[in-house]
Amino acid sequence: MSRLDQLYRRLLLTKYFTKGWGNPDNLKRLFEFRKIVSRRDTCQHLVSPDYPLHIDRDETQKDCRILEGHFVSPFTKYLPGIMPKETEIARFQVILPKVWPGKLKPVCLHLAGTGDHYFWRRRTLMARPLLKEAGIASIILENPYYGVRKPKQQLRSSLHNVSDLFVMGGALVLESLVLFHWCEQQGYGPLGITGISMGGHMASLAATNWSKPIALVPCLSWSTASVVFTQGVMSGAIPWKLLQQQYFSDNSYEDELSKLIQSPEKNRVNAAFQLGQNFSRNYPSSVIKMEELQSQFLKPEEGVGRLHVTAAAAGRVQSQSPPAASFHSTSVGRVLSSTVTVPLREDQQREVLDFMRGIMDECTHLGNFSVPVDPGLVIIVVGKSDAYVPRDSVLSLTELWPGAEVRYIDSGHISAFLFKQSEFRKAIIDAFQKQTMRYYS
Repeated sequence: MSRLDQLYRRLLLTKYFTKGWGNPDNLKRLFEFRKIVSRRDTCQHLVSPDYPLHIDRDETQKDCRILEGHFVSPFTKYLPGIMPKETEIARFQVILPKVWPGKLKPVCLHLAGTGDHYFWRRRTLMARPLLKEAGIASIILENPYYGVRKPKQQLRSSLHNVSDLFVMGGALVLESLVLFHWCEQQGYGPLGITGISMGGHMASLAATNWSKPIALVPCLSWSTASVVFTQGVMSGAIPWKLLQQQYFSDNSYEDELSKLIQSPEKNRVNAAFQLGQNFSRNYPSSVIKMEELQSQFLKPEEGVGRLHVTAAAAGRVQSQSPPAASFHSTSVGRVLSSTVTVPLREDQQREVLDFMRGIMDECTHLGNFSVPVDPGLVIIVVGKSDAYVPRDSVLSLTELWPGAEVRYIDSGHISAFLFKQSEFRKAIIDAFQKQTMRYYS
C-alpha cells in the first residue's frame, strides 16, 4: 500500500460520522428506496425528461462559455425530510466551447470526490483541459453536503452520519438524471460521467440508471464503498467507539436493519471471516497501531474491551431484548450504576465492522445496481498501491460488468490525484471516442 496514502491520512485530523449511524428509521427508508433507485427500469421513471431546471448565469469568457444553474433535488420528493435544508437545491456549472468544433456536442458530467467543494478544482483540473484537448464540454455538479450545499453545523467534509453518505448517493443518482435529460433537450451528446475517488463511485451509481449508452470513467474507485471504511486507511477516521455504543444500545440495528441488508458479497466463501482477517492484518499498518484503535474500545487497565453505556441506554436495550434471546440481553443487562461497563468481546467488535460493511454494501455495492447499458464504454482507472480503496477482497468491476476496461496506474490514491490527472482525462477522451465510433458514426 502507498506510504503517502498512509501518511496523508495520518496527518488529517478529520473524523467522519461523528454523530453515528443516523436515525434508524431513516436508514430503513433509505434501504427501501435503494431497491427502487438501483433498478434502471424503476429509477428512470423517477425523473421526467422535462424536470424543471433554471439557468441563473450565462457568461462568455476568453476560452469558454460558463453557465450556472440550479434545481430542486428530486430526492426531496421521494424521501422528504431526510435531506438537510441546505442540501435540497442542486447547483451546477456548465463549461461549454464558445463555438462547437463539429456536429457532435459531447458533454461529461463530473461528480466531486471527498473534500472537493465548489466548482473551481474540477473546472481547473478537468473541465477546461478537456475542452481544450478534445472539445468535450463539462457539467460540474455540487455534491449534497459540500460547498453551498453544506449544512451549517458540518465541519468541512465530515459527514455527521453514516446515513448521510447514502443520502448523498441517492440524491446524486437522481440529480445526474436531471442533467442528462437537460443535455438531451439542448441537443448535447454523446454524454459521459466521471469522478475521482468517492466521485468515481457516485458516477458509477448514476451511470447504471441512465437508459442509454453512456461513457463512464470512474477514477480511484471500485465496486463498493464498504472496503473504504472497514479496510482502507479511511477506517482510521471512523469513531468506532461511538458506532459500537449506538449499535449495542438499540436493538433495531441488529433485529431490523441487519435483516434488510442485501450484499452481493454474501455468497463469497467465508467473506466475513476474510474481512476480519484482512482488517486485523491491514489496519495497524495503514493508519495507526491497533492498540490505538483498541483504546477506543478498551479501558487501559483491562485486557477485555469494555463499552461505556449510560444506564438509560442499557435499560432501553434490556427492555427491548427478548429474555435470553441474544447477547444484548446478557451483556448489556449488567447494570451496576448510573454508568455501566459492558464487556466487548472480539466477536462483538467484529459484529459492528460486519454491520458497517453490510450497510455500505447494501447502498453502494454496484452488484446491487443495474449493469450499464453498454459496459464496453466503461474505463476504470485505479492505482496499483491505493491504500484508500482496497480491491482484493471484493467482487471486481470486470466481474460485475463484463466488457469494462481497467487501467492500472503505478501510484497510490493521493499521488494519483496529485500527478495523474492527465491519465484520467485520457481515459475520458478514449471512452468518448469509443462511444462516438459505436453510436454516432
